[in-house]
Amino acid sequence: MKLVTLILMFAFIFGLSASVPARVDSHDLDKAGEHASKASRVFTEIMDAPDKGIPQKIVDNAKVIAVFPSVLKFGLVFGGRAGSGVVSIRDQQTGQWQAPIFVKLGGGSFGAQIGGQSIDLVLVGLTEDSAKVFTRDRLKIGGEIAATAGPVGRNLAADTDLPTFSSGLLSYSRSRGLFVGAVLEGSVIRQDKDLNQAVYGEGKVSDFRAVSEKSLSPKIMEFTQTLERYSSHQHGA
Repeated sequence: MKLVTLILMFAFIFGLSASVPARVDSHDLDKAGEHASKASRVFTEIMDAPDKGIPQKIVDNAKVIAVFPSVLKFGLVFGGRAGSGVVSIRDQQTGQWQAPIFVKLGGGSFGAQIGGQSIDLVLVGLTEDSAKVFTRDRLKIGGEIAATAGPVGRNLAADTDLPTFSSGLLSYSRSRGLFVGAVLEGSVIRQDKDLNQAVYGEGKVSDFRAVSEKSLSPKIMEFTQTLERYSSHQHGA
């Protein structure tokens, strides 16, 4: 009888604990909001740079945009980079930007280099395939997808052949207000499971549309709203 009572007690306690949702880490929620807000500010500053922003035609045709504020580049013969950012994918049907997910960037390189530098990095993809790679848990620049320096300037000639830029990601990097080249070969982008878990209840996000239906804080949605402000909707483009 005592054994049965003990088993029932454990079953009750286990069932009760299983029904209680995991505690949301308020620190991670605040951190996610700060990441989204910083990314929004960086994108705004880059787009507002006179004659030096990302061409409007590129933004209007983008399927995915990732922004990494203050990526730290460091090196002494062996180099590396580390940073956090946010990614948003454009909905194929509505042309609207979906809620962002949180990612980390890291990677190493080898060569004659010394010192450290902080850069703001923006990655833009013009194809559905370039958007889909961000739903993976991990992607390697130069492996799953290539990244090349994107064209700079407010206006891109109307006859510019966009598919020329469509093979991978276009990269834009800025240091102290100036656009600089960034070697991304070998860099690895991973989903930030802690922040995604805190915001969406799942560490790995594979469906941007599903998470966009959740109620999110204004700080997190600030990034999406910024992309909307600088984009025209390209339905089914």
